[in-house]
Amino acid sequence: MAEPPTSDEPNITYSLSTSRYGNIVCYNQTNETLVGDYSGWQSAKSIETALPFFVMQLLISNLSYGLMYSLTRPLHLPPFVAQILCGLLFSPTVLGRNSIVLEKLFPYRYTMFMETFANLALVYNMFLLGLGMDLRMIRIKQVKPMVIAIVGVVVALLAGSGLYYFPGNGDPDTILAGCLYWSVALSCTNFPDLARILADLKLLRSDMGHTAMSASIITDLCTWVLLVFGNACFNKQGVWNDLMPCALVSTIAFAFFCIYVIHPGIVWAFANTVKGGHVGENHVWFTLVGVVFCALITDAFGVNSITGAFLFGLSIPHDHIIRNMIEEKLHDFLSGFLMPLFYVICGFRVDLDYLLQNTTVGVLVFVISSCFMVKILSTVICSLFLGMPLRDGFAVGALMNTKGTMALVILNAGRDSKVLDVILYTHMTFAFLVMSIVVQPLLTFTYTPNKKLTFYKYRTVQKLKGEEEFRVLTCVHVLGNVPGITNLLHISNPTKKSPLNIYAIHLVELTGRTEASLLIMHDESKPKVNFSDRVRAESEQIAELFEGMEVNRDAVSVQTLTAVSPYATMHEDICTLAQDKQVSLILLPYHKNMTPDGRLGEGNYGHEGVNQNVLRNAPCSVGVLVDRGMTTVRSEASSFNAEITKKEIAMLFIGGRDDREALAYAWRMVGQEMVKLTVVRFVPGRDALVSAGKLSVEYAKEAQVDEECIYEFNFKTMNDSSVTCIEKVVNDGQEVIEAIREMEDNHSYDLYIVGRGYKVETPVTAGLTDWSSNSDLGTIGDTLASLNFTLHASVLVIQQYSAANRRTLENHQEHVKGGAKTANEAKMNSHEEEDDGDEQYQMGMRK
Repeated sequence: MAEPPTSDEPNITYSLSTSRYGNIVCYNQTNETLVGDYSGWQSAKSIETALPFFVMQLLISNLSYGLMYSLTRPLHLPPFVAQILCGLLFSPTVLGRNSIVLEKLFPYRYTMFMETFANLALVYNMFLLGLGMDLRMIRIKQVKPMVIAIVGVVVALLAGSGLYYFPGNGDPDTILAGCLYWSVALSCTNFPDLARILADLKLLRSDMGHTAMSASIITDLCTWVLLVFGNACFNKQGVWNDLMPCALVSTIAFAFFCIYVIHPGIVWAFANTVKGGHVGENHVWFTLVGVVFCALITDAFGVNSITGAFLFGLSIPHDHIIRNMIEEKLHDFLSGFLMPLFYVICGFRVDLDYLLQNTTVGVLVFVISSCFMVKILSTVICSLFLGMPLRDGFAVGALMNTKGTMALVILNAGRDSKVLDVILYTHMTFAFLVMSIVVQPLLTFTYTPNKKLTFYKYRTVQKLKGEEEFRVLTCVHVLGNVPGITNLLHISNPTKKSPLNIYAIHLVELTGRTEASLLIMHDESKPKVNFSDRVRAESEQIAELFEGMEVNRDAVSVQTLTAVSPYATMHEDICTLAQDKQVSLILLPYHKNMTPDGRLGEGNYGHEGVNQNVLRNAPCSVGVLVDRGMTTVRSEASSFNAEITKKEIAMLFIGGRDDREALAYAWRMVGQEMVKLTVVRFVPGRDALVSAGKLSVEYAKEAQVDEECIYEFNFKTMNDSSVTCIEKVVNDGQEVIEAIREMEDNHSYDLYIVGRGYKVETPVTAGLTDWSSNSDLGTIGDTLASLNFTLHASVLVIQQYSAANRRTLENHQEHVKGGAKTANEAKMNSHEEEDDGDEQYQMGMRK
């Protein structure tokens, strides 16, 4: 018998004993509820005394989880690691035996109160899991993921049964139930965390990533079936349930009831009560009440309340806005507010000291390593028979060890049934912690996709010849980015001799609420995998708008896709795709959108970070479009060839490689009736030339190349009435601004095309760099985009692919490949350096 802890209330005394199933606490509950002439539920004394403790426990658990999440997030560890560490912080091994924690924070007499809310949070969490799962995703036609998933589950069941009794503490009376819960917990895979790891490693679109995610979906389904079977077969004491047939039949009947009654009923209710697509608060509240009702039904059947909540989540229509509303209202509240209570409850049940008293460190290490190697070995063996590379089999096996909240749910179900004691529970908890920590670093250092770095010549618009295909990668974040970019592409003058090949990518941020349906690739504008309905609908609209450019246009081809990544690594998807498709230009939307009054809003700083990373790492030229009303006026005809108003375009030439690239793109637009181009070259005056004498030799070299470039342009367009060339003599940046203001006053332009002027020293812009607020647009681009300069003209800022960007990209690639560079890569880089040097002296325009 352990020493009973003291209590602040003299009427409350504890008797505490320790067993293999944890601490057994006895105290007089009558003294806690007795007040006046009433007792029990008629008195508010119990709630009155428990509520302050519950509020404090809620605050402490949230702060603890937030701290652990903040510490693990920079290490790119999954949230599941923070969840386990949050619970371990209050385990008996760390703070659980501290007198302040036992008496002031988590008294024994209020544990049940906290567990009630933790279980309620778990019920709603399982409801969200079912809400976000589409059973249509489980139509697996490939053999590899099916075999890997089934073999992995079977081997995990066999290995788990052996490991269950290996520590020497399994109860012979509950051996079957214990083996089942241990094995199911070992075999489960957390699909969302697995998808996030693949997204971080940029392996989503790899064959290995496809196989791993498909196998994890099947594994999740098998896990649910086995868990329901276990809950039905064994009672609360872990022995065989005599009413097992009734429990199974009732559960199966309820599943069919959800499919054929609840689902059609919800569809009918929404169809008759939702008007104009507006969902009221009552719809949400009735849905949340339905979760509890279904949970109570399955709990009465003896198969745990989470089963009913999960099935009810599956019953909600996938094409209805109610799903997004419930997720937005419930997800953050659960994951960041109530669920930490569940993690703390899990931590209470972990006791490393008690484990080491009854077993050795060697046994603990053996169990953990065995749990980790089961999936890896089974998958590697499957890969031998399936013809997969061994490295892919090893990677998929490691990913199948990804655990999540579902693993803790299974362990706690076994713990509540007394089939998993403290030793077994602690074994598995630490095994899951090690698995979650090791998986991503292991793949980072051992798995590198076989990706050949291909050399291609046309990385810039300037190098394109008159009969070369113009490949452009366009990026959009929201639907509002599309009109400006599509109209810009339309006036890019696609012809049969120089067709326009567009790769349109919809960029979606990967967040905690983004469903793990990340095989998002469009085929004929139809997503292969269902994910958030709102994102899917927007993605389909974006695809339709881009593919509308192909209508009656033989010179235009469009391919659309959607990529889901965190903002921090989104540029890697863009640059990789640009490299794969061998594009010459990447078009990005400016991170600030125009408001109805003509101003540029605050903008999205996540989008700004993406643009900055692409500008630094792009394998080709990059254009940033500030869309301030670049719209197309069409007739009532539905084709893309409808009548379009003329566009007045101004190209401002200061000098440098970026300006030469901007001139090359503007030159492509010449030759169309709808386009009139004015090229304004700012020539340094006498004072500017004096300043130029102090600049580097590099400036003089660039000035010579600029002169040749302008001469070629003037010579080849001198007979084209749609092209006007103007030279303006200026001495500093202020005179440049005055000259542009004069242009704007005398002539209204629809689009300005300028070079970014990155790291270009020129006396023409002297004084402007001091107040430039956005380096992404360069000095002139930032000036044009400012509100007090022009109110309607869009601005396209172009950066030419340069050696500096190439070196940045190569350093990144060397880091990914461990610093190793093959002879072929070195040869490729040497070719690029030669071409980059030749590019200085070639315009390469269409004639």
